[in-house]
Amino acid sequence: MAQYKRVLLKLSGEALAGEKGTGFDESTCIPVAEQIKRLADGGVQVAVVIGGGNFWRGRTSENIDRTKADQIGMMATVMNCIYMSEICRSVGLMTQVLTPFECGSFTKLFSKDRVNKYLGKGMVVFFAGGTGHPYFSTDTATALRAIEIEADIILAGKSIDGVYDSDPAVNPVAKKYETMAMADIVDNKLGVVDLAAAVLCMENKMPMCVFGLNEENSIINAVNGTSTGTIITVD
Repeated sequence: MAQYKRVLLKLSGEALAGEKGTGFDESTCIPVAEQIKRLADGGVQVAVVIGGGNFWRGRTSENIDRTKADQIGMMATVMNCIYMSEICRSVGLMTQVLTPFECGSFTKLFSKDRVNKYLGKGMVVFFAGGTGHPYFSTDTATALRAIEIEADIILAGKSIDGVYDSDPAVNPVAKKYETMAMADIVDNKLGVVDLAAAVLCMENKMPMCVFGLNEENSIINAVNGTSTGTIITVD
């Protein structure tokens, strides 16, 4: 049985790319959509933020102005959300893509009232375009939107299955935390999420679950409170 009624799911752009690392991998995305469908059918309200790393990582370029680089990243998230929205529609979901800026007829402008209306109708809502401003990551956009829509928790699906005390790819005996405090992430600048996002979550009591997206039924397990990932508390 679902432990949460309204969740914000954060997916990395790389998660959509599968083993290719760039672009889209449909065989990777369909199982994610099918899990979201099962949750929605069970009455869970799902909103989604997707990063843009499968197309663009502007912070690694020294030749482009930071503001313009971040704007390219925002547009990458719009592409990702439109794509994933259509994959969700292909498995029988109703969806809407919202952005903080006008994007022609591709998306709707974000407002809390609009989100509540869509979620109340059982639709999956995608938050594309980040915060609409440079110098903010999609982690920060995730925290902001989760707080605005009063989500119960942020579910962060990653390539790694939780938070460790060191890099498990380098250290084979790295210890995974079952739980940890958001304050520790802020105080020690652990880099689990963007520092601005961590501060937002801590100040507004927004918990987070970090889990391995590629594990079977990982999103459903996170919503049911049976995830093997790391719960980041804010009490």
